[in-house]
Amino acid sequence: MISMTTPPANPLAANSLFARLDSAERVLVAGAGGGFDVYAGLPVALSLLHQGKEVQLANLSFSALEGLPVDAWLAPDVAVITPETSLHQPYFPERTLAQWLELHHYPSTVHAFARVGVQPLRAAYRALIERYDIDAVVLVDGGTDILMRGDESGLGTPEEDLTSVAALAGIDGPERLVVSIGFGIDAYHGVSHGLVLENIAALERDGACLGAFSVSRTTREGALFLDAVAHAQKHTPDHPSIVNGSIAAAVQGAFGDVQFTSRTRGSELFINPLMSLCFAFELEGLARNCLYLDRIEHTYLMRQVSSAIELFHEEIRQRPPRRIPH
Repeated sequence: MISMTTPPANPLAANSLFARLDSAERVLVAGAGGGFDVYAGLPVALSLLHQGKEVQLANLSFSALEGLPVDAWLAPDVAVITPETSLHQPYFPERTLAQWLELHHYPSTVHAFARVGVQPLRAAYRALIERYDIDAVVLVDGGTDILMRGDESGLGTPEEDLTSVAALAGIDGPERLVVSIGFGIDAYHGVSHGLVLENIAALERDGACLGAFSVSRTTREGALFLDAVAHAQKHTPDHPSIVNGSIAAAVQGAFGDVQFTSRTRGSELFINPLMSLCFAFELEGLARNCLYLDRIEHTYLMRQVSSAIELFHEEIRQRPPRRIPH
């Protein structure tokens, strides 16, 4: 039997994630895992903007940031991307998003973190937090591998996600939360979503789970998210986001093997309503449940992170995949 020693703080009608952000005035919404992850944070970011809060956007970037001019850098390993930033590469999600934001008359700066290890990424986050006097950070993962503890048989692609978690776990001060959207997408990378559910249950018992809510196309933020994803697909035709494309398809009510890019040709997709769910967590609790975070704490390069995780995964007794019996 599960007992409750203290009454819950929020009524059912209140969204726990936004309740935690209610007193925040300046919020940083950051993509955790690189690529188009910052797009997965748009529903939350736009909702906060519509509430009158100051919102900064950031993303751990897969773009070739080394080609940017010196004056584009706010601090080491964090660049300021605007709609006018020189397009020196065809793949530049941060600039594409900045252009979409400008098109819709939103603040159009997107910050890009270099793909580095925990120590320099933490310094970059700290510089950004101090620059804008941030009092809350929402780290967003498009997918669920950010929820992997490390003892699962399949971890997905956790390097960037958990580097971001570790970087923020070492920064005191602002409220730090995590949002995961896109349940099921990481099955392609070997993630067992039965184990994802087991991990979420453990986070609930630990007091770190803030519940879930669905992104609906009937909301202003849901409709804008769909528009942003369509804009990104149009402007990045050779490398559209599979993750956000899948989430967008789910938000629109698509189901099953719905193909929207040649990148998934030959793969069978399972687009479904669960992909539109946003699961929210306290970052501190998520970090506490990761079994190898101490192994990557002193890294400076992403390849050091990859090596540390790989070595840990070889040493640990792994939990086998768990089937969802429904």
